[in-house]
Amino acid sequence: MKLTAALGLMALTLAAPAFAQVPDLAGREIVVVTENAYPPLQFLDSSGAAVGWEYDAMAEIAKRLNATVTYQNISWDAMIPAVSEGQFDVGMTGITIRDDRKDKVDFSDSYMTSEMVMMVRGDEARFTDAASFAANTELFMAAQPGTTPFYVGVYSVLDGDEANPRIKLFETFGATVEALKSGDVDLVLTDGTAGAGYVEASAGGLKIIGEKLGTEDFGFIFPKGSDLVAPMNAAIAALRADGTIDALNKKWFLDYKMGQ
Repeated sequence: MKLTAALGLMALTLAAPAFAQVPDLAGREIVVVTENAYPPLQFLDSSGAAVGWEYDAMAEIAKRLNATVTYQNISWDAMIPAVSEGQFDVGMTGITIRDDRKDKVDFSDSYMTSEMVMMVRGDEARFTDAASFAANTELFMAAQPGTTPFYVGVYSVLDGDEANPRIKLFETFGATVEALKSGDVDLVLTDGTAGAGYVEASAGGLKIIGEKLGTEDFGFIFPKGSDLVAPMNAAIAALRADGTIDALNKKWFLDYKMGQ
């Protein structure tokens, strides 16, 4: 399944693993940790309620597994270490499946594939792609340390120096977007899912430029050796097979109008 070209910024092509029977976890409590700072996957709406694609998906997964989910919050930079140490059962916040992270945590199967895009202010005219951004040493980008956008910025946009002063670091993705809006930085790299949501909500204040900078697969994370990986994968396969993932994509990437 791939979202229509009208979405432009999002590629949600999902490689379906073999369908497996979903086990019954007999009401087991699963503690999920998230950041609530990555719309439309998970964020706080105007009433302060935690909502998003991942919340809806996790609710459906819990229903199929006969499990009870409780949520905790943590910053991005603390999430992988905390899950690795067994403080939480599952982590979710649009986490890119990467080999270096597999040394610390186990991943579920991919539930979404998204393309990396360049987000700028709506009136930006000084650069149009990664090369022209890199060529202008007066321009800055924002990123969260240790994230895929940070590494793509370092190695695919700039010069490979992880200490390059042209990358300003922020604790949350939302803070990078606010820095872009205020003019403190000139570029934010993001996957197409989050980028499309912010652009739509900006009323022309933000836009996407240039070519896609690659793709990333998202997965839930678990402590190494977790017995929840196989049940979670079976539930993800079930959601894909019965059309639930298609419905969530439509809800959060086609129908939902994000507020600021």
